Amino acid sequence: MPRQGGTGTAGTGTEAATGAAGHQGAGSRPAAGTSPRAGGVDPEAPTLTAVPAGGPAGGRAEARRAARRRRAAAPGGPEGLRRLVPQALVVAFLAGGTSAFVADDKAVRLSVDGGAPRTLHTFADDVSELLADQGLDVGEHDLVAPGAHQALASGDEVVLRYGRPVTLTLDGHRRQIWTTARTVDEALRALGVRAEGAYLSVSRSSAISRRGLALDVRTERTVTFMADGRERTVRTNAATVREALHQAGITLSGRDTTSVPPGSFPRDGQTITIMRITDTSEIREEPVPYEIVKVDDPALHQGTEVVERQGRPGVRRVTYSVRTVNGVRHKPTRIADEIVREPVHRRVLVGTRPMPSSVDGADHLNWDALAQCESGGRPDAVDASGTYGGLYQFDPGTWRSLGGSGTAQNAPAAEQTFRAKKLYVQRGASPWPHCGRRLYR
Repeated sequence: MPRQGGTGTAGTGTEAATGAAGHQGAGSRPAAGTSPRAGGVDPEAPTLTAVPAGGPAGGRAEARRAARRRRAAAPGGPEGLRRLVPQALVVAFLAGGTSAFVADDKAVRLSVDGGAPRTLHTFADDVSELLADQGLDVGEHDLVAPGAHQALASGDEVVLRYGRPVTLTLDGHRRQIWTTARTVDEALRALGVRAEGAYLSVSRSSAISRRGLALDVRTERTVTFMADGRERTVRTNAATVREALHQAGITLSGRDTTSVPPGSFPRDGQTITIMRITDTSEIREEPVPYEIVKVDDPALHQGTEVVERQGRPGVRRVTYSVRTVNGVRHKPTRIADEIVREPVHRRVLVGTRPMPSSVDGADHLNWDALAQCESGGRPDAVDASGTYGGLYQFDPGTWRSLGGSGTAQNAPAAEQTFRAKKLYVQRGASPWPHCGRRLYR
């Protein structure tokens, strides 16, 4: 029975190995290799990655030699057979466990952060276990392919790429991003940023460390300037409108400015107007109106006003700032003024003496009838020529000769009647050739 002899001899260490196997369970990895008392078996054998799936050849050869030694030393008979059978079972169990142990070994390729792939032999069940065995920590921004909980099989390739923080300012807009790219160029390609003609604060070939970096990118943009009646379009990666103006060969002088703040970021497709500004000043002399001062005069009858002093306007010198933008004059702005000549106020005497109600020799006449005939009884009536006015149609000269001021139509009705009576005493009914006879009715 050569097969039984080959698998059933393990020397004096067989019983110790059997005890270890019974404690750990069939097929358990430590059972076959951790027992230091297993006579004839190498303690490191279970961790060897080059052992074929059929089991360790050295162990079987040793078992066969031990079997021959026992056959030569032991007497034949049933007792010898009884001793041989348990030992053979233990050796067969160990051989089967070793085969399962070797079959669980996997050859995988691991690439860490762009490095050259390494071939590893592992007993890990999934990707996360493999990385943990290699002492590789995975952060929330790191990339693992296949997924961390993906089961492993021999021949798989696992890739780990570390995430890197990048503070990116793209065309004036700042944001924080994470990327697994190892260089600036890779990061820009991953972000879809057009780098041709762009300004970069660091070289495209610069490496991105795991600590990250700050990256300022200004892409090339098309900006149109409207200046001096002409249109100029440039391609620029300038940071400010002022810088783009310089690239376009446009100069601002004096108070010239742009339709957007010169320090603002120029946007792609933006049209900017250059505003040529000229400031001048103008000096004008303007009248200062006089006031009318009225003073009571008890010597004058009520309703009588006499101008004692004529008014005269003053003169004010005013300075204006005048702005012209692209040839268009804006509304002047007042910036200073001074009085060159003070105005002279008009002084008017106002009568306070009660108006007499009667005039000797005229009170008995029918003045209402005369007023109805001359003006229809209206104190403010004025004839078509504008010469005669009031109840009794006085001309201005006659009215003033009787002591009136202004015009008759602006005086109270009682004053008009009083002065009409005075006129009658002087001249009779002749001032009213058509209506004078009504006085006697």
